[in-house]
Amino acid sequence: MTARITLPRPDGGAESLTLREPAGWQRPATPPASRIAYAAAHVVADPHADNAPGRPARLDWDATLSVRRNLWSWGLGVAEAMDTAQRGMGLDWAATRELIRRSAAEAAACGGRIVAGAATDQLTGVPDTLDEVVAAYIEQVAFVQECGATAVVMASRQLAARATGPDDYLRVYEQVLRETSRPVVLHWLGDMFDPALAGYWGSTHLDEATKTFVSLIQAHADVIDGVKVSLLDAEREVRLRELLPPTVKVYTGDDYHYPELIAGDGQRFSHALLGAFAAVAPAASAALQRLDAGDMAGFREILDPTVPLSRHVFAPPTQYYKTGIAFLSWLNGFQPGFTMVGGLHSGRSVPHLVQVFRLADAAGLLLDPELAVARMRRYLSVAGVSA
Repeated sequence: MTARITLPRPDGGAESLTLREPAGWQRPATPPASRIAYAAAHVVADPHADNAPGRPARLDWDATLSVRRNLWSWGLGVAEAMDTAQRGMGLDWAATRELIRRSAAEAAACGGRIVAGAATDQLTGVPDTLDEVVAAYIEQVAFVQECGATAVVMASRQLAARATGPDDYLRVYEQVLRETSRPVVLHWLGDMFDPALAGYWGSTHLDEATKTFVSLIQAHADVIDGVKVSLLDAEREVRLRELLPPTVKVYTGDDYHYPELIAGDGQRFSHALLGAFAAVAPAASAALQRLDAGDMAGFREILDPTVPLSRHVFAPPTQYYKTGIAFLSWLNGFQPGFTMVGGLHSGRSVPHLVQVFRLADAAGLLLDPELAVARMRRYLSVAGVSA
């Protein structure tokens, strides 16, 4: 049956959309071999709980873990408790601990690959000393590793607020790396994702910040599995790949340019740790299957059409991209409602989410068009739009 819907236009008019037929994506028998690919997963709020701004996060655990099982079923790894899961935007440390514990257990049960974010968000306010930041990092890294996941050492708001220059960053990270029991991933999150991280690595000049970042990695390459770079700057990521020791992987976090960065230049390439892959998981899986078969053209043919959707979901103000990820999850039936911890479902406008719907359809990522239409109509009705 053909699914149709009337969608509002920003000028107050309306237009009819006939949805394309489901793309028929095929789940792989095994994870991709040519690249390591993680999808950064979002969390599903408990609709019965008080998940208002500033309140402790309460999750729908069944739906949250179902989202992760779906990602593993596409052969992707799960990047847990990252910024996609609303770290610093609604997900507190108590809920984060339980999320990591449960997700790591699920990963062990199904053989799924998992990494998880370790930060310093158990601290409140600006810490008095850098030693407090070090202790907070060490506590979280140890917890992640005890749960059986690889730790992603996330950028720290508390460190950014306390540090006075590059030496402070080096001092903190060197102490943390000396205490890790196994290799970690370092995460450089740009201020477009979190304005509180402006000037990370001790400088607002990215070339200077890169020098500090690279010097840390070169000195501690034996305990660094890789780096996740989320700067939305493809040229800078390519240059960074050339500066790092060959044993250190680059996991692209560039939700604007991921096809070319994963494809590589014939000599070097990036692996993936992307919020975008949570939105485009079936297409990402199919593309990586093509890459495994040596079909670069097929890889690009599948993945390139997902970029307009990703660029829109991650459009400025970029930190609210989580709203689009959750909206797509709801449209595709992976969660019962469109609510988010911290009230973040209000983070994007009706016109923005209508365009998410259009672009997801164009990319073949509305897996059940009739369900997606029914849910979109409900959303528009609640928003006061007739469709």
